[in-house]
Amino acid sequence: MNKIKSLMIAMMAIIAGVSFTACDDDDDTPSNNYTVYQNAVNQTVKQQKKHDKVILLVAFGSTWQQAFEAFDTTIEAYKNDARFKDYDVFLSYSSAICINRAAAGENAADGAEVRNYYAPPFWLTAFAQEGVRYSEIVVQSLQVIPGEEYTRVINYIKDFANNSNGDINDEYLANVTLKLGVPLLQDKDEDVNAVADALDALYGDKATTDVVAFMGHGNPDSYDTYKANIRYTQLEEALQAKGKNFFVGTVDMMENFKTHVYDRMKAAGLNDGTRKVYCHPLMSIDGDHGHNDMAGDDLPEGIDEENYTLAQLLALANEEGEVEDCSWKPFFNAEGSGFTCNNETMIEKGLLELPTVRAIWMKHTKAAIDGEALDYYHSKNPE
Repeated sequence: MNKIKSLMIAMMAIIAGVSFTACDDDDDTPSNNYTVYQNAVNQTVKQQKKHDKVILLVAFGSTWQQAFEAFDTTIEAYKNDARFKDYDVFLSYSSAICINRAAAGENAADGAEVRNYYAPPFWLTAFAQEGVRYSEIVVQSLQVIPGEEYTRVINYIKDFANNSNGDINDEYLANVTLKLGVPLLQDKDEDVNAVADALDALYGDKATTDVVAFMGHGNPDSYDTYKANIRYTQLEEALQAKGKNFFVGTVDMMENFKTHVYDRMKAAGLNDGTRKVYCHPLMSIDGDHGHNDMAGDDLPEGIDEENYTLAQLLALANEEGEVEDCSWKPFFNAEGSGFTCNNETMIEKGLLELPTVRAIWMKHTKAAIDGEALDYYHSKNPE
């Protein structure tokens, strides 16, 4: 199920940057959604431009109010940071699904606003429009690992730099400075250890007696670009060097599903009935995965939600070892698990909501600004 979901999201996100044809005989009105979106972004940039340089934050996206507010807080953090005082700051979504659903108010019943976000190509084009033409464009990836979604960010910049749509002034492109800020866990040593330090400072007290399990996204093997999934394993190792009760799992990385995380907890002898499992998203925001896959109440079809055991759940594991349609909370709280995991042990905060972790992304932005002009392919891909 997760592989199919990831494929659908990837396909939709690609669509975000291309034209959506519509029937319209009036030559004075936009003939397709591409033009409508571009005009909207153009107007926003023209109205809000204050500086000659700009930072574009690129997130996958979300439709939850908590995520919207996390993005708002991040934009303000950048604007209020003296290191970026000469830059305008905007934020974009790379997921067409999130863009469309946020605009439709998918979670309005839960208090979410209707928000209009746009894909990076619209912003980059707007930055190059006549009357704006920023001299420096810094694109900051808000991805956690340098994987599939980060590849998409790189490709947005490559398409812009290569004028793939033929609608950017060539002289401008020849002179504009392009820079790229890397994901949170880009470097296997410096970044992994910095994030481990920040998380341990926040949650080390809980991990002293109980268990703290972080839920990342991860990519299926076929989408494990640059083999970036290894960052989750490296982060768990760095955290466990500080406290053995830290664990890092994912919703979509082979051999690192919640079932595998449980196996590691059990092997460490932690399932003795005395410990709680605190769950925390290891994603930039607390969105669908955090609300549903982690803190939700979903159980597989046929399981009695009032009376079920871990053995019953494990018997339903698929060939990859994952128990599908089962949230982390009820899984770790199942009878026979040896743990307590409930609403009180859900830490529903995205990483952008943690100032000490957000500061690492901002450090990457400053490093990009201070670095050389962008070699957007060779120098920005992890080894």
